[in-house]
Amino acid sequence: MEQLGTIVLDLRPGPGNPRNSEGAFLDLNDGRLMFAYSRFTGDSADDFAKACIAVRYSSDGGDSWTDDAVIAQPEDHDALNIMSVSLLRMRNGDIGLFYLLRYGWQDMRLHVRRSSDDGATWGEPVCCVPAMGYYVTNNDRVVRLSSGRLVVPAGYHRMKTSDTEWGKFDGRAVTFFFLSDDDGATWREARNFVSIGSPNSRSDMQEPGLIELTDDTLWGWARTDLGCQYETFSHDGGESWSAPMPSAFTSPCSPLSMKRNPHNGDLLAVWNPIPAYNTRKLEKHSWGRTPLIGAVSKDEGRTWSGHFAVEREEDGNGCCYVAIHFTGNAVLLAYCAGEAEDGICLTRLKVRKIALSELQG
Repeated sequence: MEQLGTIVLDLRPGPGNPRNSEGAFLDLNDGRLMFAYSRFTGDSADDFAKACIAVRYSSDGGDSWTDDAVIAQPEDHDALNIMSVSLLRMRNGDIGLFYLLRYGWQDMRLHVRRSSDDGATWGEPVCCVPAMGYYVTNNDRVVRLSSGRLVVPAGYHRMKTSDTEWGKFDGRAVTFFFLSDDDGATWREARNFVSIGSPNSRSDMQEPGLIELTDDTLWGWARTDLGCQYETFSHDGGESWSAPMPSAFTSPCSPLSMKRNPHNGDLLAVWNPIPAYNTRKLEKHSWGRTPLIGAVSKDEGRTWSGHFAVEREEDGNGCCYVAIHFTGNAVLLAYCAGEAEDGICLTRLKVRKIALSELQG
C-alpha cells in the first residue's frame, strides 16, 4: 500500500514536555491555519497529568508552523487536566474552542469557549454535557449539521465500587449524544443512549464519532474490543439512535476518524484496520494501533477505494487520534505517532500533508 504525503510537523516529547497529542485545525479570517493541541507539562504523560492547550499557526497552507503559544491551562478552571481539542467556526463568526475539563474520575466533560477576535482572547466556558459524570469526547469530534444544530458525541464511563481510584473506573463506555440548537449556548441530551450490551466486551462503545450524510442521516460509530468499529444511525437529526451493529471498519480498540472533502463531496476515513488478534506480533509501544491507513468513499460510505498508508506497519509506530482538515489543494492529518524511543504511542504528534491530487489520483 502506497504511503502518501510528507510530514510537515513532528512534535517530539522532551524534558518538561512529556507528551504532545491530539489536536484540531481551523481556517482563520486572515488566511492562516490554526492548529490547537494538548501539550503536557511536568513529568507525566498520563491522561490525568497536567496539560495545557497550545496553538501553532501556518501562513503557507501547513508547510511550516510557528512555535507554540499556550491559550488555556488547567489553572484557568481549577481543573486537574484539560485536553482533547475541537475547533469550529460558530454561526456568528466566533471561533468555538472545545476541550475536556477533568476534575477527577467523577467529572470530566466537554466545554466550549468562544473568541470574537479570531483567537486573540477567549470567553468563559460553557459545559456541553449537562449531566455530571466522566464523559470522553475525542479531539476533532464536534459536528455542525446542515440544519445548524451542533452535536457532541461522548462515551460515558460509570464509577464502580472499589478500594482504589483506578479500580472504580469502568472501562465500558455508553455512547451519548448532546445537542445544541442555539449555537452552543445551551445543550441537552439526545433521547436515547447507545450500548452494545455484550458480556463479551470490556470496552462497549468508546470514543464515538459521527458524520452527516447527504440524505441528512447521521452515521455514528465507536471503537470496541470486538475487532471492529460498531455503527449507529439517526434519522431525526441526532434526537434518537439505532441499536449498534458491527461496521465494515475492522480495527483494534482505536478510534476511527472521518470527514467530507468540501471540494468534491467524497468521504475520507482514517483508521487502524487490523484487530489485535492473539498471534499478532506487535511492538509494545504501538498498542496494536498500526498501520494507519486512509480510504475514500464516493457513495456515502457504501464502498471504499483508493486505500493508502498514512503510517506503515513495518515502521512499528502506534498511530491514533486523527484530526482531518482540508485546505485548497491538500488535506492535513494530525495524529499521535509514538515511536519506540517515545515509549508509548501517545507522546509524539505528527502532521502529514497530502496533496489532493495524490488523494484523488
